[in-house]
Amino acid sequence: MTSGSRTKPVVVGISGASGSLLARDTVEELLRRELPVALVCTNEAKMVWQEEMEEPFSHTLSRWREHPRFTHYGIGDMRAPIASGTYPTGGMVVVPCSVASIAAMAHGLGNNLLLRAADVCLKERRRLVVVPRETPLHAVHLENMLALARIGAVVLPPEPAFYLKPKTIQDIVGFVVGRILVALGVEDTLDERYQYTGPAE
Repeated sequence: MTSGSRTKPVVVGISGASGSLLARDTVEELLRRELPVALVCTNEAKMVWQEEMEEPFSHTLSRWREHPRFTHYGIGDMRAPIASGTYPTGGMVVVPCSVASIAAMAHGLGNNLLLRAADVCLKERRRLVVVPRETPLHAVHLENMLALARIGAVVLPPEPAFYLKPKTIQDIVGFVVGRILVALGVEDTLDERYQYTGPAE
């Protein structure tokens, strides 16, 4: 990501799929790097968050709002800047991304701010990274992911790097977040902690 791109916000969408920890750590890693973040979260995502996380979403959101480079938009706020292609952003990641959101994005549907912001990235040829959380996948899921890939999105399933011998869930999450940052162009390569260096001798 160029120095000019660093002043543009990265849009982070959280949809209603399992994997709230991935969303939290992605936002926090971007803010740690002093990169502007524009967040949009579905109501379903907030429900999943309540099931998976120890800290309520409202508490996490309040903490993020204390950062000067963080902005939050409501899911129904279709007048938000990120709904317009004239508003420059540094790309978008939807993490986690439900298969319902993938289907909507693949077919150009934009009936909430998350989907509209994703559609803007696609039409403006900006980076769009989707982190799907569903298994197993049937043919329609796969076809929708293929459609997104063909129009420029990066489909990045949160696969563990078993070759790095992760010891904790946080090790796995850290690896996936690193891959997300590379896909967004925030980093050129993975952090040294998450790079494969070949089999031990």
